[in-house]
Amino acid sequence: MAPILEVRNLYVSYFSDTGVASSAIVDVSFDVRPGEILGMLGESGSGKSTLGASLLRLLPANGKIEQGSVLFEGRDILQAEPRELESVRGGRIALINQEPSVALHPTMTVRDQVSEVLAAHNFHDKKARRERIGQVLTSLFPTETERISTSYPHQLSGGQRQRVLIAQAISCGPTLIVADEPTASLDPTTQREILSVFQSLRQKLGVAIILITHNPSLLAGVADRVLILYAGRVAEIGPTESVLSSPLHPYTRALLGCLPPFLAEAGELNRKTMLPVIPGDAPKPALLAEGCRFEPRCADRFEDCKKREPAAVSPSGGHTVSCFKFGG
Repeated sequence: MAPILEVRNLYVSYFSDTGVASSAIVDVSFDVRPGEILGMLGESGSGKSTLGASLLRLLPANGKIEQGSVLFEGRDILQAEPRELESVRGGRIALINQEPSVALHPTMTVRDQVSEVLAAHNFHDKKARRERIGQVLTSLFPTETERISTSYPHQLSGGQRQRVLIAQAISCGPTLIVADEPTASLDPTTQREILSVFQSLRQKLGVAIILITHNPSLLAGVADRVLILYAGRVAEIGPTESVLSSPLHPYTRALLGCLPPFLAEAGELNRKTMLPVIPGDAPKPALLAEGCRFEPRCADRFEDCKKREPAAVSPSGGHTVSCFKFGG
């Protein structure tokens, strides 16, 4: 099946007031297939949100896409005219922000907030708009549709507000949703409920989803594939089970090794336990040196790692890694 989204050799930089460039995304390439859930995983500052915003050309004023292509349904988003781009944003590709309390308007009811999205995408007939709002809210709030539709954001729980953002996202029938840390501010039980919603959307609507997160455990059993991002570069990408159970890149292994539940399950976690961490700090984009970006923090580094970036290689079917240990 042909990909619905093809990102090729994408480079994104941020510029300071004095014009100094900081590389945020470097030579990133990946595909998303129809109906697929692609998990995008990395530490804070790894470039996940920048990459997600770049797909819709929603970078802040000091951000610039310097080269590459973002082919969506055969059209290059980066070359689209403003009018075409407006029809794609929210219509064909929907973005779900990570903080619903900020994304939702505090003085508008849920019904009005979903209606506003529909009106912006040519749902001008009020009757048709009301029917569509009812369909969407019923699918997400089957037992309390009317109460939710007439509520304001402050009257809803965090999980309910997140579902409202999902309602806005699916209202126009997109084929791709970019969900940026959609469970970051939720408790574990509610997180799982929201992830179940995404799985249901994929099954019922056939929508593809890019699920951005810093928590590997959320992707198990949810995402079809996982893309590991470090300092703006793709470190590893492959089937979720393969990446999480048999990680290839030293960064992926270190990231998964920092999960506290592994210690807790072994009965070794107590108040004096030192939780595992990745030594060192993530590199600052403006101060990047030549070589592998993870080299200063890598326990497996050797001389070549300081000289150049490793190329992506595929030691096993569908599992790709950028590391000299595998011939990169």
